[in-house]
Amino acid sequence: MMLLLHVLMLSLLSGGSAKVVQDFETECGQFLANGKSPTRFPDPQYRQICQTLDNVYYYATFYDTHNRIPVYSAYKFEGLMNCTRLKAWYIEPQLDDNNASPNMEFENGVEIQGLGDRQALNRDYERSGYDKGHLAPVYQANSQSCANATFTLTNAAPQNPSFNRGQWKVLEKKIAGELSNQCLPKKYSVYIVVGVVPGSEIINNRVKVPSHFWTAFCCLDNNNKCQISRGFIGKNENIPPKNKTVNDLETELATLYNVDSFELFDKSTKLPPKKQSDSENENKLFQNKAPASYCLKEKLYQMFSLVLLLFLTKLL
Repeated sequence: MMLLLHVLMLSLLSGGSAKVVQDFETECGQFLANGKSPTRFPDPQYRQICQTLDNVYYYATFYDTHNRIPVYSAYKFEGLMNCTRLKAWYIEPQLDDNNASPNMEFENGVEIQGLGDRQALNRDYERSGYDKGHLAPVYQANSQSCANATFTLTNAAPQNPSFNRGQWKVLEKKIAGELSNQCLPKKYSVYIVVGVVPGSEIINNRVKVPSHFWTAFCCLDNNNKCQISRGFIGKNENIPPKNKTVNDLETELATLYNVDSFELFDKSTKLPPKKQSDSENENKLFQNKAPASYCLKEKLYQMFSLVLLLFLTKLL
């Protein structure tokens, strides 16, 4: 009898499934650097999801059922696969029904009572003026099935269309390109976390609009140390995200989430502080370079200024 009671208690605590889990470090820790997740909040409104499609785990999401947006999604980057995009979005049945399927499903195929009580639905985004902004992105998926699995509303948050299709898209591609050149050739294991900070606006009186989108990566060597890491954060509007060290991003996120501290990667992954020159060289990998046309204009302007100065000197 005691054994049966224990099993029932575990079932209730874990959401009764292998997908909405009690501890995703244990269930799908392969998507987390050294198997350790970023900071998790203890409040009961948060759920840990091993994102599952056709009974396969593809990444991990820490989800806020009150605001109906994720806090973050974590995944491994293994190179660009040129995957195609789905035209429809899945939902997570188990958020609203513990006994539902452990797989994400299309909304029109789910018949459960209270659907949408603890998650966003497609209709929430209709005529909202916001895109369904991916956290774990299609562009960086390691297979077509993984790309398909990113199309779940538990991996999306309302994103300014100009930001989503402009500055954020540019950043996703730049990060993927740099990691492909700087980390993968060295056989580093690349872990990425993408998250949002809830703002004050609400769409459809149900779904919080993020004030910020952020991302960070860690390239682990064979000793499970972050040899290359970086963070970025941007307001949910069409301006370039800021380039930050992971430590600086953690400090900013702690302030934005109103917590004492926020950890993106486990302390065991971090190397001793780098010399300033090393940090500057690493930072340059992700600095925006001015277009050649801009540089040419600058040079012409300088030459014109010099000629004008010489001409005025002669007149005087």
